[in-house]
Amino acid sequence: MPVSVKQASDYSRILEIKARAHHDVSSRVTKKSPEHQVEELRRSIHTRNSGEREYLEAIDEVLNTLGPLMIKYPQYIEPFERLVEPERQIVFRVSWVDDYGNQVVNRGYRVQMNSALGPYKGGLRFHRDLNLSVVKSLAFEQVFKNSLTNLMIGAGKGGSDFDPNGRSDGEVMRFCQSYMTELYRYLGPETDIPAGDINVGGREIGYLFGQYKRLTNHFNGAITGKDTNWGGSNIRPEATGYGLVYFSEYYCNHHGTSLKGHRSVVSGSGNVALYTAEKLINFGSTVLTLSDSNGYILEPNGFTKKDVDFLKELKNTHDGILQQYTSYSKTAKYFSNENPFSVKADFAFPCATQGEITGQEANALVKNGIKGVFEGANLPCNNEAINFFKKNKVLFAPGKAANAGGVAVSGLEMIQNSQRQQWSKEEVEERLRSIMKDIFDSSLKAAKDFGFNDDIQAGANIAGFLKVANSMIQQGNV
Repeated sequence: MPVSVKQASDYSRILEIKARAHHDVSSRVTKKSPEHQVEELRRSIHTRNSGEREYLEAIDEVLNTLGPLMIKYPQYIEPFERLVEPERQIVFRVSWVDDYGNQVVNRGYRVQMNSALGPYKGGLRFHRDLNLSVVKSLAFEQVFKNSLTNLMIGAGKGGSDFDPNGRSDGEVMRFCQSYMTELYRYLGPETDIPAGDINVGGREIGYLFGQYKRLTNHFNGAITGKDTNWGGSNIRPEATGYGLVYFSEYYCNHHGTSLKGHRSVVSGSGNVALYTAEKLINFGSTVLTLSDSNGYILEPNGFTKKDVDFLKELKNTHDGILQQYTSYSKTAKYFSNENPFSVKADFAFPCATQGEITGQEANALVKNGIKGVFEGANLPCNNEAINFFKKNKVLFAPGKAANAGGVAVSGLEMIQNSQRQQWSKEEVEERLRSIMKDIFDSSLKAAKDFGFNDDIQAGANIAGFLKVANSMIQQGNV
C-alpha cells in the first residue's frame, strides 16, 4: 500500500534526526534548496544518459510528478538518484547460424534495474529496433509496475535486436539457445526471472527455458510464461489484456461511467490487444479496431468474440498478417500504413508498442471526443500526448498501473512454481482481478494523499516509488 502523508512526514523527521546526530556535513556545506537539488538531479541524469532519448523520456515522465514530492520530502532525492542507475547492465554478442549455414550476429541485452523488493523480474523483447536506451526505459518503468503489484519482485528488462518474423522455427530455436547460453549465468529463481514481451511468446519461452535447463541441470522457476504442461500458469497469455480491462472499468466506475455501451479503439494484434478486445466485448464495449505494423483493421459494427478467435488463430500461424482478416469479414476495412487513433471512439487502448501515440495522435483522439486512454503497451504515449490528455480532461491510465496484470500473473506463476502447484483458471483470474483493484485503489489514494486529486498517473508513480525508495533507504547505500 502507498505511504500516506503522515507516514512520509514521520519518516522525514526520523531521517532529519539521524542526519543531525551524524553531523550530515554534505547538507550543511551545500545548503542547496530541495528545488535546486531536484533540478540539478534532472540535469545530471540527462548529462549522464545523453543520447538515450527513450530512457530520458521515461525518467522525465516520472520525475515530473515525483519532483514536488522530493521537494517536500528531500530524503527521497538520493534514492531516486540511485534508482535511475541500473544495478547491472549486461550487453553481449549472440552468434548463431541460419538455415543456409550463414553466421549471424545479434546483440543481446539484460538490464537488472532494481532488486530492493526481490529478484529482478521483467520480459525479454526481440525486435530489430531494440537498443540499450529502450531496454533501460522499459526496465525503469518495470520498477514502478512491479512495486504496485505488492508482490516481492524487483525489476529488469532485456531482449535482442533479433527479429523472429520470417525466420524458421529452427532459426528461432538456434538463436534462443545462443542467447540463453550467454545470459543463463545471470538468471535464477532467486536472482532474475525473465518472461516474454514483444515477439517472445510461448515458442520462444520454450526454447529459452529448454536451453537454461540444459545448461544448469535445474528445473526451476527461472523463467515465466511457460506452457501449462511444464510449470506455466493458467491465463498468463490473457493476463495483461484482462487486467487492463479490469483496471479501466474500475477507473470508469470511479468517474460514474462504464465500458459497457461505449466504443473502443484498440491498437496492436498480439496477445495484449486480442485479449483486451476479448474482455472488452465481454464487458459490453464495441471494439472497432486492431492493428499491426502495416496498418489497421476497422470493423464498423465491432468485432465479435468469434472474430477475435479467428484473429488469434491467424496470428498463431506465425506468418499471419492482419490484412488477411478482410478475406474473412465482408464488413471490415483495412487502412494501410495508418494507425487507428483517427477513428471516432469513446476509449482508446494502445496495446502495440512504445511511442505510438504522440501529440499528433493525441490531438486527433481529443478532437474525436475521446473520454479515456488506457495504456496496454509499455510507454505507448509520449509525454506531449500525456500532457495533452490531462489538459483536455481525458482519463489517462499509465501502463505501469493499467497493464501490470501480465507481471502480476508472472509473479503468481513464481509462487506456483515454488509450491510445485498449478492453480485453476478461476483462481488465477480472481487473484488477478483483486491485484488490479488494489493497484487502482493504491494509485488513487496516493494521488489524493499527496495533492494530485484523482490523477492516476501521479498516484501510480508515487505509490510505486515510495515502496521501492523506502526499501532502498532501509537496506543501506548499496
